Amino acid sequence: MSLLQLCFTSFLLLLPLPSYSLNDEGLTLLSFKQSLQQKPSTTQLQNWNPSDTNPCSWEGIGCNPLGRVISLTLPYKQLAGSFHLDSTNLTQLRHVNLRSNNLTGTLPPELLQSPALKTLVLSENSISGPIPSEIGNADRLQTLDLSQNSFNGPLPPSILNCKRLKQLVLSSNLFSGSLPDGIGPSLITLQSLNLSSNAFTGRIPGDIGNLSNLQGALDLSHNFFTGAIPSSLGGLPETVYIDLSHNNLSGPIPQSRTLLDAGPTAFLGNPLLCGPPTKALCLSLPEKPKPMADDPLLEPGSGERRLSPALLAIAIVSGTVLAIGVVALSFAYWRRAQHGKRNDVVVAAGGGRSGAAGKEMLCFSRRDDVESLASENVEQYAFLKVEAEPGFDLEQLLKASAFLLGNGGAGIMYKVVIENRASLAVRRLEDGGGGQRFREFQGEVEAIGKIRHPNIVRLLACCWCVSEKLLIYEYVPNGNLATAIHGGGTE
Repeated sequence: MSLLQLCFTSFLLLLPLPSYSLNDEGLTLLSFKQSLQQKPSTTQLQNWNPSDTNPCSWEGIGCNPLGRVISLTLPYKQLAGSFHLDSTNLTQLRHVNLRSNNLTGTLPPELLQSPALKTLVLSENSISGPIPSEIGNADRLQTLDLSQNSFNGPLPPSILNCKRLKQLVLSSNLFSGSLPDGIGPSLITLQSLNLSSNAFTGRIPGDIGNLSNLQGALDLSHNFFTGAIPSSLGGLPETVYIDLSHNNLSGPIPQSRTLLDAGPTAFLGNPLLCGPPTKALCLSLPEKPKPMADDPLLEPGSGERRLSPALLAIAIVSGTVLAIGVVALSFAYWRRAQHGKRNDVVVAAGGGRSGAAGKEMLCFSRRDDVESLASENVEQYAFLKVEAEPGFDLEQLLKASAFLLGNGGAGIMYKVVIENRASLAVRRLEDGGGGQRFREFQGEVEAIGKIRHPNIVRLLACCWCVSEKLLIYEYVPNGNLATAIHGGGTE
């Protein structure tokens, strides 16, 4: 080799080589992968390649235009092992969704240090331990779903620092203790709060009624709450799905439209509660003052205060109107199955029948709910879809709020408000009939469902049982037929 060639080769060796090493975000994610236990046959996370310069092309990883990791989305991937994710290097991480895996261990406090974290969904895993107090550092958090795990301990007061929370779902865990004071004013942006199936104790905070932005659920069922129902709950929006069942609540139920619309099932399993919409009478009355001599309510010749026949008739009529006003009665028996099996639902879509479409079903998943209503003759229901994709499912219908629109010869009409969907119109017809009538009813519904006309409201679905039928239509907010023809107000 000539001296010139030797000098040139030496010069090339001195040149810096381009770096193709994985950045810090990728190394952090690889550390997370190494903490998992994957089956040899699994194909998950195979493209998490340490030879890449960044993890933006990896499965489940989302990046912004600058190549920074902003999301980790790996639901239903059969990932197992101790959950460990240090977000120290993931400063732009906004969304974490690891729903329905087999993760164990505890919630790492380091994950909550990400200043940009907005969504944390870890539901349907086996994570345990308390919620770290560092949850208060995630002040941009909007969705926190830790449901169906084994979390325990009290709810840390620091969670009240998450003032942007919209969805807080902690159901089906082992949480205990009382709720921290200040939930109402601190978490004013909450749209859905589900604390069901835990071991919370103490009174329901009165300031929960300040959650004026609730749109979905306020579910405190299956806990150990005691005391009276705060009257402030009556000020919540009427569209909120309220469930206070299976606690140790006592006293009269505040008489507000919101709580009456919740229906009797919202208060099941609280034997010391009384008053509408339940059938339990409130027998503890305040001490009556001594009647005056000219008291018009006194029965002649008696010192006892009794209603006159005329006033008694007015009271009976008012009670009847109130009973009609509890518009969620038809829907109150349909409890959203917390862990219900989907194959229990009877569905006939597109005019056909699927499986045992003629089989009746009971829209409950909890045995104690069924037993509690056994004496009230709760019927079995069949749910049929007329439209192949009506835009809602049975679960949404079960937790919907309903409002009375009218009562006529064709049955009672309700407006039903389903979360994240336009409203529905539901007509309730009496006398569903037996098995033969079900088949006749199904045939008639299929025929009606095929009708298409610009002036006819579409039939979307229906429900049937032995004693009643429900027809579910699109809701048209422009009045009834009489108003369209004759104008003016409704009769």
